[in-house]
This record gives sequence, structure tokens and C-alpha cells, in this order.
Amino acid sequence: MNQVALTRQSANRIWIALAAVLVAGALIVLPIPSAVAVVGGALALLACARWNEFALYALILAIPYGSWFPISIGVGNLTAADFLAAFLLLLWLARMIARERAIRVHLPPLALPFAIFLAVAFASFTVAASYDAAAKEWVKWLEMFALYVWAANNLDRVKLERALGVFLIAGLSEAAIGIYQFTFRVGPPGFTLFERFMRAYGTFEQPNPYAGYLALIIPIAFGIAFWFVTSRTLPVPSHKLRLETWGLGLAACVALAGMLAALAMSWSRGAWFGMAAALIATVVAQSRRAFLFVNVGALLLAAIIFLGSLNLIPDFVTERFAGITDYFGIFDVRGVPVDDANFAVVERMAHWQVAADMLADHPWLGVGFGNYAVAYPAYALPHWSDPLGHAHNYLLNVAAETGIAGALAYVLLWGAAFWQSWRAVRGTRGLPRAVAAGVLGTLIALIVQNSFDNLFVHSMQMQVGMGLGIVAYLNWARDANE
Repeated sequence: MNQVALTRQSANRIWIALAAVLVAGALIVLPIPSAVAVVGGALALLACARWNEFALYALILAIPYGSWFPISIGVGNLTAADFLAAFLLLLWLARMIARERAIRVHLPPLALPFAIFLAVAFASFTVAASYDAAAKEWVKWLEMFALYVWAANNLDRVKLERALGVFLIAGLSEAAIGIYQFTFRVGPPGFTLFERFMRAYGTFEQPNPYAGYLALIIPIAFGIAFWFVTSRTLPVPSHKLRLETWGLGLAACVALAGMLAALAMSWSRGAWFGMAAALIATVVAQSRRAFLFVNVGALLLAAIIFLGSLNLIPDFVTERFAGITDYFGIFDVRGVPVDDANFAVVERMAHWQVAADMLADHPWLGVGFGNYAVAYPAYALPHWSDPLGHAHNYLLNVAAETGIAGALAYVLLWGAAFWQSWRAVRGTRGLPRAVAAGVLGTLIALIVQNSFDNLFVHSMQMQVGMGLGIVAYLNWARDANE
């Protein structure tokens, strides 16, 4: 026992010595602002190395804010989230080697669907015009898979609650930025609304990915808040809830209110539609009594439609939803006159049409993973020369880039993810069930908004990977207790 204590003391002295050398060297060599940044970042890394779970919390915060200091590598940028994800995984491997003298990884249920999709996407490299673009997209999915495996293997009840708390803090901070931008008209002129406000975009440069990021957290916050509020009316006395759980429940309520307001201020129709479906699924999954809430919501929707028909709802609201049904039709954009009212719909349809043309010409392996924008000029329709980076429908985008095989692998992966999330909902109770229902809602919001956009940007694929890992942990914890 004394030997163990001495070893820990020696390790602590080494960390202190390294920190002292780092501070002294940075202050001598670098200007003061750069020295502060380098020392702060390095000390944070040392703290993460000493207390590994700090790297997880730093990564969660880096997802929305990591793009502030990108490092260009030609085909794209590396962000703090990329470095922290790699650091987190390296710490895990190093800890396994140091403690167990071996690398033992338990593969969670989605490992096989992930592997199939990654293999098909990698096979499409053989037809890719740009290997750099293909590798960039493939690495993003590899990051998602790696963090899924990490979360499944490393989470426990305490780490899960703390991680959820950091998710809520990150979401609420982004909401505060968006509300400020909306209220004080901070942003580019193109985001102006009604000559009085500004579309909220947070740190994501565009309103749609900003709304998409909030949509990855709101269902989880809603699930926790719904459970926290309703649990106080159940036969189980509320004082039996742990203090940390009380704090998490209150934080979820506050964060939910802020994020919903910011989501509305983003003026993103795809996110609104996805969030409506996600919240319904989240509440229905948690409680049989939730059908009452769904019925009330249906009545409210009917009332809104009725009031709209009587012109009792402001025009700017009805106009925002007026063209939503156009997204569910199919037409040839070459014969459609374009105006301000239908521009967004026609633009997306033009990119969907191009994706379909790519798939028709390359049905088996597509044009290469990540190569939609590279191949776009050869397929561009008249008046639509800008590829916009993706097809504005991720399933069509995957089909165009990886062919029929990639599209089927993609559907298999998300079908399995929904099934695992549903298993977690049905097999858990209390807070774990609330979290599982929230992740299920997150997947629904992701799939719905990805029907109009691409949310696997700005490191958001890492957030999705951690959400799937939470589901795997909840299922394993349930199986272990049975």
C-alpha cells in the first residue's frame, strides 16, 4: 500500500514539474497573448491526462466552439474537437495498456453496421476523383464510430450524468449566443428578418447547422425535463432523487427553454419540422399517458390551421410554413420559374435531381465518398452551378457518392440504431429511460433534418456518436442488472 502511495506521489511530482517547465518556457519564448493560450491549452491537456474524463467534457464543449481556431490542412480544417477526440481515444488505449497490459475493447451492437458502411464507403475510393475529399468524409464517420465505441465502453452512471450536464451547458450557451444575435441584429445582412431581427446562427456561421446542433440536444433535455417534472407526481417520493439528479433535472428545464427559443429564432423550417417529430416521439416513448399530450398537440395544431384560415395568425408565420409541402413533391426544376418565394425549394430540388443523375450513371459505387461537390459540375442543371457542398438530402447524397450498396448500408445502420434506442427505452426506468427516449428523439430529428440538409458538419457527427454510445451503455447496464 505504501508503495502505491509513493508511486502516486511520484507521478504527481512529474506532472507538476512538467507544468512548471512548460509555463517557464512559454513565457520566455512566446509573446504574452500566445503564451497564455499555449500554457492554458497545455495545462488543460495535462489535466485531461491526469483525470481522463475531463477530456470527454472538453470534447463536448469543443463541438460547437472548436471551429473558432481551425487549422487548415488543404482539403479542410482540423478543429479542437478533432484533437480532443484523438486525445481521448489515445488516453483510453494508454490506460488499458498500463493497467491490463492488453487492449480489450467490447464491441457494441452497432459495430457491424458501422463496419459495413465504412467498408462500402472505402470501396468507393476506387472511383473517386478526389481522394482527399473522400478521406475527409470517411474520417468523419470513423470519428463517429470511434466515439460510439468509447462511450459504450467507458460510461457509468456518474460519468453519464456529468456528460449530460455538460451537453446542457453547451446547448444553453449556444442558445444564449443565438438569442443575442436575433435580438440585437448581430450578423450578415442576408440573415435579417422583418428588418428588425436577425436569424440566429450561433458559432456555426449558418442558421441551419446551428438549428441542427440544438436539435441534437433539445430532445435529450426534453426527455430529462419531462421525467423530472412528472416524477414528482409519482408514488416515489421526490426526496429520494440524488442531489446531482435534482441539479440535472433543473438544468434540463432551463436549457430546454433557452434552446427552444433559440431554435425558433434560427428560422430553420427543416429543424422545426424535425423537432416537432422528435418531441412527440420522446414524450410518447416515456409514458403511456403521453398519448393525451399528443392528442392535445394535435388539437392545438388543428386550432392553428383553423385560425390561419381566418387570417388570425400573423402573415410572417403562415408564410414560413406555406411552402413546406413542396419539399415532399418531385418535379423537374428545369421547367420551374424561380422567384423569392420558391427559391429555397427549387434549389434543393435541383441538387436532389443532380444526385439522382449521379446514381443513375454510377449505380454500384457512386462517384466516390465525399465527391458530390467534385462531380457536380459535370451534372449541374442550368442556373444552378453552385454545388453547395452536398445534395441537401443526406440519403440521396450517400446514394450518389457510394451507390446502391452505400445507401443500403446507410439505411441498415440507422435502422439498427433506432432499434437499439427503442430497446433502451423499453428496458429501462427513471432517468435512464428519459435519456434513452431523448436519444431516440435526437435520431428522429437528425433523420428528418438530414432529409433537407447535412448535419454531419462542424464536428456534429461526434455528438451523434456519443449519443449512440449512451444507448449502448444503457442497454449493457440493463442486461448486467437482469
